[in-house]
Amino acid sequence: MNIANAVMLLGGVAMFLFGMSLMGDGLKKVAGNKLELILYRLSSTPLRGILLGTGVTAVIQSSSATSVMVVGFVNSGMMKLRQAIAVIMGAIIGTSVTGWIICLSSLGGDGASSAMQLLSTESLSALTAIAGILLRMIAKKKALIHIGDILMGFAVLMFGMKTMSSSVEGLRDNPVFLSMITSFSHPLLGVLAGILFTAVLQSASASVGILQALSVTGMITFDRALPMILGIAIGASVPVLLSGLGSSVNGKRAAFSYLIIEVARVILFSLLFYGLNALVHFSFMNMTMNMFRIALLNTVFRCSTVILLIPVIPLLERLMEKLVPPDPEEEAETSDMSRLEERFLAYPTLAVEQTSISIHTMAQLTQKALETSISLVADYSDKGLESVQKLEEVVDRYEDKIGSYLMKLTGREMTDTQNRAVSQYLRAITDLERISDHALDIAEGAQEIHEKQISFSDKGKKEMENLMNAVQRIVEITFDCFLTDNIEEACRVEPLEQVIDRVCRTMREKHAQRLQKGKCTIANGYVFNDLINAFERISDHCSNIAIVLMELADNALDVHQMSDLLQHEHQFHFETYFDEYAAVYLKKADRSLTE
Repeated sequence: MNIANAVMLLGGVAMFLFGMSLMGDGLKKVAGNKLELILYRLSSTPLRGILLGTGVTAVIQSSSATSVMVVGFVNSGMMKLRQAIAVIMGAIIGTSVTGWIICLSSLGGDGASSAMQLLSTESLSALTAIAGILLRMIAKKKALIHIGDILMGFAVLMFGMKTMSSSVEGLRDNPVFLSMITSFSHPLLGVLAGILFTAVLQSASASVGILQALSVTGMITFDRALPMILGIAIGASVPVLLSGLGSSVNGKRAAFSYLIIEVARVILFSLLFYGLNALVHFSFMNMTMNMFRIALLNTVFRCSTVILLIPVIPLLERLMEKLVPPDPEEEAETSDMSRLEERFLAYPTLAVEQTSISIHTMAQLTQKALETSISLVADYSDKGLESVQKLEEVVDRYEDKIGSYLMKLTGREMTDTQNRAVSQYLRAITDLERISDHALDIAEGAQEIHEKQISFSDKGKKEMENLMNAVQRIVEITFDCFLTDNIEEACRVEPLEQVIDRVCRTMREKHAQRLQKGKCTIANGYVFNDLINAFERISDHCSNIAIVLMELADNALDVHQMSDLLQHEHQFHFETYFDEYAAVYLKKADRSLTE
């Protein structure tokens, strides 16, 4: 092999890998990023997991990509280890599909009929490339553009395969190549070579493709191909193991299980096959392999060993638990934030859904902090203050984690609906975090009242109790709507927020009157006003959250437009709700003002 042939071989490998990646990405986008959702939702049983793993891997053309995705599911707590093992087994089967696609490059030829000539590598590459580039240039819909990517990826893959095959055709007379191929007939050397090739290429499909390309030399026999395929299986675990670095204990277990499964399959198949060969002496050991035979051998090896390992999935799970012991400190720190996996950023549908779940948890923690702080105004305790402080810190971490995650997600290709959802989630987490800050302000105000023995007048107590009841009501409505996506009830929030604003304004007027009459001290007034301000800000943020919720349904209007819509186009409902709440809360405040 001269330098030109070596360059052609490397160039062919590069085009093959790029084509496979482009085709897989296009297939994922055409599927609408729903494959990953299906994968973790419908893998409840081993059989389902295997079938789904097979199907998803056949689509995205990479067992490593599927397995890395699964590691992310396990790491975030979305999938159990037993489910992950089943999906990984399915991925092992699914990756054999690429070998059959590669076989298309061997169709046609000089002696083939005109019909078969259309199926030759050159014709297939040309036709798919023409169709692909036309779709990319003419189509307006994203789905058609992605189909163009698939066709272009297929064309590049086929051309890369043809380039590899052409570059190695002259190796059949090369003594160095003959010596190397002959050494692969020793099973151990063949397995090691397969591991090395696949670890470097990071793709079992690419390694099998190179083996298929080498088959055109006529020097690849069955006894040389089998060890290589066994080694390729083990080498495919390298990218999955790398993805497990930095994962949780369960994530490491899932990543390590890929290696264990592959090693177990290779040992099991080797013992059965070479044991029988020692007794029977198979006649096909020296059979010359072509692309179809290599694809068939790869598929038979993968399917047969996975079927044999299905009954021992529970044992494999327990083995992983023994090999990778739990970390008590890590388990103690595990929270719902672990759903925000970096691996999911490549799958916006999944990332947005997991973000939504995390925001719901953040909302529940915020509501709990606020309820606790309000109770402290009337019944203060150091334990309650500490609880609010801890909850506020957790909510802050949620806001930081979710915000950073969503900012990373904005750089990905998403639908218009997903882009709007991300923008609105960013606003919602800000409001939730601010509510938790105000909850802490209220708790600290309660602490000051307790420590300084501050006592409000009877009228002041009634006014504050009335305001707290109104704020508790708006918080209850807002968070119930947010957690249940109840759009109709969300329309009640803005009218109540307007009522609370007027109640706060009335309370400030009455407080000023008491100061003038000497019925209230300035020291008491600072705490009183601080509490009013905190409660008013909370109602404002509740209004913002309700508007975000309605925007998620309407997917169009901004905050000011939505506020105008509520007050003008839905004037009847707004006035009805406003009058309803004014009769309860504002009436009490106005009555006190005239007393």
